[in-house]
Amino acid sequence: MKLLIVAGGGGHFAPALAVLDKLPKEWEVLVVGRKYAFEGDEALSFEYQTAQKLGIPFTPITTGRLQRKLSTHTISSLLKIPVGLSQATKILKDFKPDVVLSFGGYIAVPIAVAAKMQKIPIVLHEQTLQAGLSNKIVSKFADKICISWKYSEQFFPKDKTVLTGNPLRKEFFEYADSSRHGSNNKHPLLYVTGGSGGAHGINLLVEGALEKLLENYLVIHQTGSATEFGDYDRLQQKRASFPEHLQKRYELTKFVPSDQVVSMIQHADLVIARSGIGTVSELLYLGKPCMLIPLPYGQQHEQLTNAQFVQSTGLGEVFEQDVLTPELFVEKVQEMLSNIETYKSHAVVTHELIDRDAADKIIEIVKHETKA
Repeated sequence: MKLLIVAGGGGHFAPALAVLDKLPKEWEVLVVGRKYAFEGDEALSFEYQTAQKLGIPFTPITTGRLQRKLSTHTISSLLKIPVGLSQATKILKDFKPDVVLSFGGYIAVPIAVAAKMQKIPIVLHEQTLQAGLSNKIVSKFADKICISWKYSEQFFPKDKTVLTGNPLRKEFFEYADSSRHGSNNKHPLLYVTGGSGGAHGINLLVEGALEKLLENYLVIHQTGSATEFGDYDRLQQKRASFPEHLQKRYELTKFVPSDQVVSMIQHADLVIARSGIGTVSELLYLGKPCMLIPLPYGQQHEQLTNAQFVQSTGLGEVFEQDVLTPELFVEKVQEMLSNIETYKSHAVVTHELIDRDAADKIIEIVKHETKA
């Protein structure tokens, strides 16, 4: 059995990793993804770095995306679309997969088109509550569509859509009940993350509030590695200017390895994050109180929808980035921590929203489509 997995970004690669953990050992696998996290930036992507670290066969693809607003990369991106289709065709012909399993992202489109032309079965997995533009396109070619939430049924043809859930890596299930919750430190621990690529808006917010935060809290801050903004280097310099006791309260990292994410979340008293569906799924399963700051732009305000869903469970709060000032940010952190037990009380309910068997269900569908 030869399986080609497509994952076009950190949020798409996390569930792919969960499925890779569960695949039969005899299966031959190739992952196709981005080498670089952003267009016009040399920062390596989460999926590329993780695949290299874990020894997962990985082939990068260069293709363009349909952008919803004009940018300095719009023209060059459009010109890459034929390149992507040519590369996708060659990848499939060389690897000869029995089935393609796509977790989405714009790079999935040329792979799906090429797979359809070569009559290779396609299984699509949608992580979000809604449906991204790329997955809407890929769904036209897919033989089976796996969705993570019942709400998503409305976006896809009923006759080929199956509710599987959004798979989490095995570490979440292995350590969720055994690891301690909260920091048990004199000062509460804040874990700030912008996802695999980081979040410049959140980084700026933390930077403006840093002295105030460190008066009362420990802060672990995952900045991302984008060279365009230089957030990590700038914040390292800021940290170095603090007295030693404050430096010890502030830990900076560009990237948190996938196998350490669960521990990082578990030991935090409050998580401050974007609201990509991967992050949201992890927080729901672990029942971790969270302050969510959705990406201000994106497909159909997808992250805002995700964040509001978490807020409706009572586990966290949603704040729009454009409204938050550093002063208001500190105030809201203080308010949430003063009511932390109320947020924690909803953990049992949110835990049950995540299907532990999601990866196994997806693999069974892949097996079935191979035989079809």
